[in-house]
Amino acid sequence: MSQEKARAEAAARLRMALQMFDTGVEMMRQKLRREHRELSAREIEARVQAWLQERPGAEFGDAVGRRVGWPRRPA
Repeated sequence: MSQEKARAEAAARLRMALQMFDTGVEMMRQKLRREHRELSAREIEARVQAWLQERPGAEFGDAVGRRVGWPRRPA
């Protein structure tokens, strides 16, 4: 595989990951609107931002394993 093709494929994967992130955020926004019809758009947006910062269920990352400091130091 040429380096140019590898870069193009990596760029396509990154674009897809970013699109998936945007879709997830929009899905959470819609969920909050359904569950809290009384909230204003500003309040919904504040809850979306809080959700993004707190990451419920993934406070320490998305992977299983033990927590380590960052940057990692060689063993």
